[in-house]
Amino acid sequence: MQLAIGIGGAAGQGIATPGDMLARIFVRRGLHLKTYSAYQSIVRGGHILLTLRASDRPVLSTGDILDLLITFNQDTMDRHLHLMRAGSVVLFNADKIQPGSPADGVQLCPFSVKELAPSARGDLVQNTIALAAALQLIGVEFQILEEILTFQFRKKGQAAIDENIGVARAGYDYAESHFTPFPARLPRQEKPLAFLDGNSALAMGAAAAGVRFYCAYPMSPSTGVLHWMARHAQQLGIMVRQVEDELGVINMAIGAAHTGCRAMCATSGGGFALMTEALGAAAMMEVPVVCIDVQRAGPATGVPTKTEQGDLWQVLGAGQGDYPRIIVAPTTISDCFKTVPELFNLVDRFQCPGIVLSDLLLSEGRSSIDPDELNFDVAIERGELIGANGTNGHGADGLNGYKRYEFTDSGVSPRALPGTPGYVHVVATDEHDDEGGLISDEFTNPHKRQAMHEKRMRKMEGVLPLIAPPRLFGPDEADVTLVGWGSTQGVIREAMEQLQLEHGIVANNLQIKWLVPLHVDAILEQLSRAKRVIIVENNYSGQFARYLRSETSFVADGHIRKYDGEPFMPHHIVDGVKAVLARETTRYVPRHEILV
Repeated sequence: MQLAIGIGGAAGQGIATPGDMLARIFVRRGLHLKTYSAYQSIVRGGHILLTLRASDRPVLSTGDILDLLITFNQDTMDRHLHLMRAGSVVLFNADKIQPGSPADGVQLCPFSVKELAPSARGDLVQNTIALAAALQLIGVEFQILEEILTFQFRKKGQAAIDENIGVARAGYDYAESHFTPFPARLPRQEKPLAFLDGNSALAMGAAAAGVRFYCAYPMSPSTGVLHWMARHAQQLGIMVRQVEDELGVINMAIGAAHTGCRAMCATSGGGFALMTEALGAAAMMEVPVVCIDVQRAGPATGVPTKTEQGDLWQVLGAGQGDYPRIIVAPTTISDCFKTVPELFNLVDRFQCPGIVLSDLLLSEGRSSIDPDELNFDVAIERGELIGANGTNGHGADGLNGYKRYEFTDSGVSPRALPGTPGYVHVVATDEHDDEGGLISDEFTNPHKRQAMHEKRMRKMEGVLPLIAPPRLFGPDEADVTLVGWGSTQGVIREAMEQLQLEHGIVANNLQIKWLVPLHVDAILEQLSRAKRVIIVENNYSGQFARYLRSETSFVADGHIRKYDGEPFMPHHIVDGVKAVLARETTRYVPRHEILV
C-alpha cells in the first residue's frame, strides 16, 4: 500500500503545518515516508508544492503521481489538475477556487469554508478543514487529529484549541457524508518511525562524531545544519558561531581544528567557492577539518531553492595545487548521519580536509528512519594526536627534536596539540621542511619541496583501503547498469523496479558514494561485465561521467541528465533508459511535466 499526497499553494498560506501534521501521523503509524517541497525563494507568493509519499514498505523517492491533491489557491489547481489520474482526489475550497475539467475518474471534493466555519477568522481555516477531510478520506481516526491540534495550539489557550478542533470536526464530518474515501485504508505498523531531514541528519552525525565547534554563514540549502546546531548547542556542549561571511567561516573552523577540537562548517556552492584557498591551507598545515557543501542550482546565485549535482568539479579542484582531500557524497538521509563520523575519523587519521557533497534534495528532503539506525555511540579515532588524553606520542618525552612534519612511509606525521609541553612547532601555509621551517626563508630547496609534497600526497594511498568500495545493487546479469552518485540512489532503484515490472528490462545499479579517493579498480571490475552502462546525474555536463572517464578511461553508452532545478522522478529514468537502449539517443534530458 502506498499513498502520495500533494499540498499546493503560495508561500505564506501555511502549507508546512498540515504537511508536518500528516508526516507525524504517518510515522507514528509506523509507515515509511519521504517528502520534498518545491518552493520559491520569496517570503510570500510564488508557488509551493509539498509532496508526501507514505507506504508500508521503504519509500525510495516521492514518485511519479499524486493520489490526493490539496489545493489552497487557484494557481495550484491550474498547474496540477490536468496531471491527476483516474482514482485520484482533489480537495479545494470552492469559495475561492474553480476546478476546471479533470480527467475521467478524478474525484473533485469541494468544500465551503463559509458554510463549515462561518464564525472562524483567518485564511488558514481552509487548511484545517482540508486536513481533516483528507484524513477522513484515507481512514485516519479523528481522535488522532484532535490530539495533534491540542498539541499544536496548546500555547494559545483552550479557546483556540476548541475552535480548531470544532473546525476540523466540521471538515471531517462533511467529508464522511459527501466524499468517497480511498478504498485502501492506511495500515498501522508495529514500530513507530523517526522522521528527519538531511541537514539535521548531518548535524546529528557531527554531534555523534564529537564535534565541539561549528560555524557557518546562513546560505540555503545548508542553513538547516546551523539551525540544528544552534538549537542543541548548549545541551551538547558545542560552540556554535554565525560568522560574517564564508571566508571567516572556513578560517575559524580551521583555527578550532588546529587546537585539536573537531570542527565543522557548512555552506552551498557559492559559499564554498570562497572557502577554497583556506581548504588548501588546511591541507598544507595538515589540519583536519570537515566542510559540507549542500549543492543548489548554479552558477552564481543561481536558483537558491532548487537542487542540482553541479559542484563536483568545484570540490575536485578546490584551491590551487595538488593536495590530499577526502570527498564523500551520502546517498540517503540515514547515510548522512552515518557518513559524518566516518569522515571525521578519516580526516583525523590522515590530517587533511574532508568534504561532504550533499544537495538540496537530500538536505531539505525528509524521510522516515528506524530510530535504531541513529546510533550515537560511534567509534572515535583521533589518529596520532600528541597531547590528547595525556598522550605524548611515540613513547618519546617530547623535550627535544619534535618534527611536526616528519617523513613517514604513510605520509602521516604525529600531530601535537598547541601548548603540549616540549612540542613547540611552526604551522604555516608556506611550504616547509619536516620541522616546520619555511623553505622560502632560505634557498628554496627543490629536494625539500619535492619530498614534502610527496609525503602529503602519500596519505591518499592509505585512505582507499579504509573506505567501502561501491557494490552492485540488483542482479549480476542485467540488460543495463545504471551508474549514479550521491542522492540519485533512491530514484534510480525505484526506476529499476518499473523497468522490470512494466517493460521487462532488467537493470542493476552501481551507486558511487566515496568520490576521492575513487575505487577505480572496483568500479572498472563491475562495469567491465555490464552489457550497457548509463550514467544518471543531476547536472548539464555530466560531471561524474567526465570524472570517471578522466580516472579510468571508461566511456558510458548513454547518459540521463536533469538540470532544471527539480529532482528526477522515476519515469524520467525509465523513459531515458528505453530511449538509450533503443539507440534513439545517447544523451536523454527529461522534461519536468509538473510546473513548479
